Amino acid sequence: MPRHHAPRRRRTVRRLLAPSAGLATGLLVTGLLSAPARAQTGAEATPSPGAPIGTAARTVGDARYEPGPCPKTPEPVKALEGARCGTLTVPENRTKPGSRTIRLGVAIVPAASDTPKTDPIVWLAGGPGDDAVGEAQMAIDGGLNRDRDVILMSQRGTYSADPELLCPNVDEFNARVVGLVYDAPETERLHVQATKGCRNELAGRGVDLSAYNDTESAADYEDLRTALGIKEWNLYGISYGTHLALNYMRLHPEGLRSVGLDGILPPSRSGSASTWSSFRQGVDGLFKACADQPACNKRYPNLSATFKKLVSDLEAKPVTTTVTPPGGDKQVEVVLDGGTLVNWLTSATHTAEAVPRSIDELAKGNPRRIAEQWAGWRTNPKGIGLVSHGLSYGVFCSAWTPYESKHAALRGGRREFPSFPESVQAQAPLLTFLHPDCDVWNVPAAPRSIRDVTNSDIPTLALSGAFDAQTGADNGPYVARTLDKATVVTIPYEPHVVFATSKCAQEITASFFDRPTAPKTKCLKSLEPPEFEIGP
Repeated sequence: MPRHHAPRRRRTVRRLLAPSAGLATGLLVTGLLSAPARAQTGAEATPSPGAPIGTAARTVGDARYEPGPCPKTPEPVKALEGARCGTLTVPENRTKPGSRTIRLGVAIVPAASDTPKTDPIVWLAGGPGDDAVGEAQMAIDGGLNRDRDVILMSQRGTYSADPELLCPNVDEFNARVVGLVYDAPETERLHVQATKGCRNELAGRGVDLSAYNDTESAADYEDLRTALGIKEWNLYGISYGTHLALNYMRLHPEGLRSVGLDGILPPSRSGSASTWSSFRQGVDGLFKACADQPACNKRYPNLSATFKKLVSDLEAKPVTTTVTPPGGDKQVEVVLDGGTLVNWLTSATHTAEAVPRSIDELAKGNPRRIAEQWAGWRTNPKGIGLVSHGLSYGVFCSAWTPYESKHAALRGGRREFPSFPESVQAQAPLLTFLHPDCDVWNVPAAPRSIRDVTNSDIPTLALSGAFDAQTGADNGPYVARTLDKATVVTIPYEPHVVFATSKCAQEITASFFDRPTAPKTKCLKSLEPPEFEIGP
């Protein structure tokens, strides 16, 4: 969901979306944007029964799948070795006759079993703006391809799609933010200026910005299913991918066997106010876990009160320090104010063991740990040009901001954290200046139905982490109200996207795809809280 990325705890899989060394150029052919979409007839024969998925070219309506090289990734992905790959060509805007076409990279990782099931699992990435193909290692390390093929497609506008709507200038500005007062008027001006620069660059390339949204993306995946000749498949969405999955379930239910949702972002309640609620749930869970541990509670008593006081104190009098980010060789000036501290903690729940000590040190006048972590996330040069900000704003500005007041963040902040200064309450965590950004993005509102709840009897697994400060755990029961065959599971002590960090979550997911109406959750009984760092 966020417009910048945080690390994830290393437990069973590598970090999600934390770029490592050795960026590599991939193989997807680019520059193929000029042909207008048109209905094509005379489709190739339906793939032969028993033939591996994705090995035959096929045209269905305006969509065409062609086998070919694997999509590009920012670094080599071992899980893609041996993958069957290709390209899906679809109209950019299905509502406009004669729309040009776009190309989406497809990678199909074969099942590990010699006798795979015939219904594959489709991985829907987060963001909005992340590329599913680049997340293949996480999916495979978690055992998702145990007995089913796993299909990963670059959502329109993302890294390995053509066109990509990346806008590295926005990433470069986000790196500069560490040295600015987070919610100052001048910061807002520069923030909106970067967004406008992104919009102008994409519009200048002929991109139809109104076509990058959930409705078109859901149609892309449905076109992929039919072009691959698949009767029925399963979805697994993480973070924003759950937002897309819920819309897909509502718009194209016919080919879905089951759906896994992890880090749930319901379209019907997404926006600034709900982000504050999620933040409160995640940090309350973390602070309670510390309070429940005698050693942590003794060393860091009243952690919640300490944090809230720091937010108010720093907003009134920001602290400026200079640090060298982890892995870097240059010093960076960091400004810590109340808004920065809130946004740091939203992401720091991924490294929960260190949070109490970091807050305590800051309260005692030592900002180094928090400043280094914040600067490390924001200024990592390997994170430049990976996220599709064009898709992010396409979703936010068509489906979110048109259906909430410009004061929604302030109201949500007041409700969840009444003691915070108004300047902090007015900016939802990780969604700073969202309404001014959308004013300059200037795309039409999606139909009001985009905010509808999803009513379905498709078996659904609703997974959340108790430490999730980005998409609160109460979203699981919320979506289950209208999903007749939903299983709701909250994994204790885990942050946003539990599949990335929890072996138990992976086991539950595997059992769900085996028996979608009766997943095994026994592993929850054996989970232990994290061992919090105890400083001197």
